[in-house]
Amino acid sequence: MQDRIRVVTATPDEYPEFGCPCFLDPRHEGARKKPGWFSARFAEGLTLKHLFLEGETRPAGYIEYVPGEKAWRAVDAAGYLFIQCIWVYPKKNRQKGLGSILIEECLRDARDQGKGGVASITREGPFIARKDLFLKNGFSVIERSGEYELVAHPLKDGPLPRFLDWRSQLGQYKGLHLIYSNQCQWVAQSIPDLEEIAKLHGIEMKVTELKTPEDAQRAPSAYATLSLVYDGTLLADHYIPRPRFFAILKKLHKIGSQDSLDQSYDLSDK
Repeated sequence: MQDRIRVVTATPDEYPEFGCPCFLDPRHEGARKKPGWFSARFAEGLTLKHLFLEGETRPAGYIEYVPGEKAWRAVDAAGYLFIQCIWVYPKKNRQKGLGSILIEECLRDARDQGKGGVASITREGPFIARKDLFLKNGFSVIERSGEYELVAHPLKDGPLPRFLDWRSQLGQYKGLHLIYSNQCQWVAQSIPDLEEIAKLHGIEMKVTELKTPEDAQRAPSAYATLSLVYDGTLLADHYIPRPRFFAILKKLHKIGSQDSLDQSYDLSDK
């Protein structure tokens, strides 16, 4: 298998050649926004690596990581490298050790840079790597926050990463708020849809983009990429399909029947 694999580190100039890491249709909103987001992040130390199988021109996987000080999560991971995203695609390529190869790439960079280790956030569910991938590569769970777990692979003695107190941020949000970043392309592509649903029903929803790692570290959720907050309560903290958003609003008694939305908006999930 090793002979059939090529891992390429993308530079700012080379990134467009490899395409959208999340394998989105290039016409999607998220795919259009991510290159601009990346261009600013490379200067902050972001590393993006694509994994190719022999004879294939489309990546079979990728990994995105940053210095812990620039993590786009509600964590303090100073001195570490922080994995923000790792993906193997399609499903037929999973269980082949490709994810472990990408993690070892990050660990090698951490050793070369004299970092304290490598860390990441996991959760059981879609749009995020599960902890099993990390545990079999020498990581351990060091802290939990809600349904999220902070995993770390220390390379030398020193302070371990930790979750920041994202719950203390919730109280500042009165009314309905959608707080997001373009770090996740799936989130980025969903924002116009969610705004449109709220607008169609006359719902006041303030939308705030997190534009810096420091903004993300002060987000009102651990994952930080998306936070839907109502009067200080976190309603959702990752990608929200349109039907789920409608259900949340209905539960808040913000909108009426399903039919009222079906008549004005296509609710089919993308």
